Amino acid sequence: MTYKQKLAAIREQMKDKGISAYIIPSADPHISEYLPDYYKCLQFASGFTGSAGTLVITLDFAGLWTDFRYFVQAGEQLQDTGYELVKLKVQHVPEYIDWLADVLDDHAVVAFNDRLLSVLLGELLQKQLADKQIIFKSEDLLAHIWADRPALPKAPAFCIDAQFAGETVEDKLKRLRAAMKAAKADHHLISSLDDIAWLFNIRGGDVSYNPVVLSFALVSFNSASIFMDPEKLTAADTALLNHAGVQIFPYGDIDKELCALPESCNILIDPKRNCFGLYKLIPQSAIVVQDINPTTHFKALKNSTEIEQMRSAMIKDGVAMTRFFMWMEQNIGKIKITELSASAQLQKFREQQETFAGISFNTIGGYQAHGALPHYMATTESDSEILEKGLFLVDSGGQYFYGTTDITRMIPLGEPTEDEKTDYTLVLKAMIEGSKTLYPKGTCGYQIDAICRRSLWEHAINYGHGTGHGIGFYLNVHEGPQTLSPANTAVPLQTGMITSIEPGIYRPGKHGVRIENLVLTVSHTVNDFAEFYAFETLTLALIDTALVKKDLLESSNVAWLNNYHQMVYDKLSPHLSTDEQLWLKQKAKAI
Repeated sequence: MTYKQKLAAIREQMKDKGISAYIIPSADPHISEYLPDYYKCLQFASGFTGSAGTLVITLDFAGLWTDFRYFVQAGEQLQDTGYELVKLKVQHVPEYIDWLADVLDDHAVVAFNDRLLSVLLGELLQKQLADKQIIFKSEDLLAHIWADRPALPKAPAFCIDAQFAGETVEDKLKRLRAAMKAAKADHHLISSLDDIAWLFNIRGGDVSYNPVVLSFALVSFNSASIFMDPEKLTAADTALLNHAGVQIFPYGDIDKELCALPESCNILIDPKRNCFGLYKLIPQSAIVVQDINPTTHFKALKNSTEIEQMRSAMIKDGVAMTRFFMWMEQNIGKIKITELSASAQLQKFREQQETFAGISFNTIGGYQAHGALPHYMATTESDSEILEKGLFLVDSGGQYFYGTTDITRMIPLGEPTEDEKTDYTLVLKAMIEGSKTLYPKGTCGYQIDAICRRSLWEHAINYGHGTGHGIGFYLNVHEGPQTLSPANTAVPLQTGMITSIEPGIYRPGKHGVRIENLVLTVSHTVNDFAEFYAFETLTLALIDTALVKKDLLESSNVAWLNNYHQMVYDKLSPHLSTDEQLWLKQKAKAI
């Protein structure tokens, strides 16, 4: 079926069922960012492959609401599908609800699959459309037209030994139960896959790039249950979890367990990380405590074991990046290199590293104008040949036993223009300004975000995405609760958090520039004013200085860059060949 035919088939069902508007979010029952193929409903219906967006279908309009990162991509992918691009004004805000409030008649029927909608969104829809007395229904209108729908994944899962995780499952459950008690909750439902993976020290392969297992968890003061395909675990790992007081039940049993909860229970749920469908199964007499999962806070604060393993992963990743930079320089103009072939070569260099377990997301390799698309994904149709001119943006990462990396670098090709040099230097300055900031305990991400942007604001330049995100320990490349963004998120940075710093400049049709390092929040000093924190830069890779306009940098920026490059060389050189050492030493020399 073409996308227009699929849209027509959805509308036929809407007419039969009296549905005025149908909502298809990019989500699964775990409210994940990255989805198993079975739950790529938005992509199936419209062809849009971005990781954030919502389709809203009425009988006379069909639109995709998405943000700045995907405007160009969505514009291209939605051509001749019957869907129109609706540009979000504010990232991550469900502006389609206001649109529905404007266009729907009173008592209209709005439908969605309630297993793909978060509790937060479900309640928001009900609240914001209450004046119209909208009738809500849960319907899966794709089930009838998705003939070749992929099966749920059945990848093997495994347990991480506490010596690598830095904490036993028993101790993590003890901490969680203390948090439940403080929240006055005797039960806790967890649906977010990375929270479950962290809590029970398990990893899997059910979702591309993210080593997680499709599962739910239900924890009380006396029991802990994981709902997953039990065949994914070996008998030894099952016994290990049983010994920690954890029972394994089939994935689908979560429904009946929620229905069977004591009517007088107090259950803690995270409204952003649980689906509306499961929420509605909780007995109406139960008291629901809505708050962020305690495990989301716990896993954001890396312990000393996790930090040391992440440092080790950064060295492996830095070696792979160095070999890739060297390969690009030695082969550009001699062999045909495209966005896809360059990304494949980078993955090969990562695969050569001991303990490599996969890439942490689909590599963003954007040449020239494609670099101006923050979440560009090369396809066989868009794959550009990389020539000896312009800029090549590479945003990539690896998964290692045990650690996760995420890094963005720019590769200059040929003689750069003055505009390319200026944009590159301003982005570099913004990244350095954030990286070298001292900040008092209690500082939130939006304050660091503004510090990074100031270097660009001085030139009346801005970018439409956040400056940074948390990153998991051999887990999801994007994790919370901290974020460096303009959003007034009241989550202070704490020691042990690992966050990206990745400002950018994007000039549509010309080029894009982004430079990204991962940083660890550490304690710096305590004085009469406050306890001050700083960032320890973890990422170890060359930042090419060929594009730097030194006059745009302050002396402290230059000192930071020179010190960083010395650290990169000192830590990577023992793992490089003689030729690679000489190459890196020359490229990383002080400016």
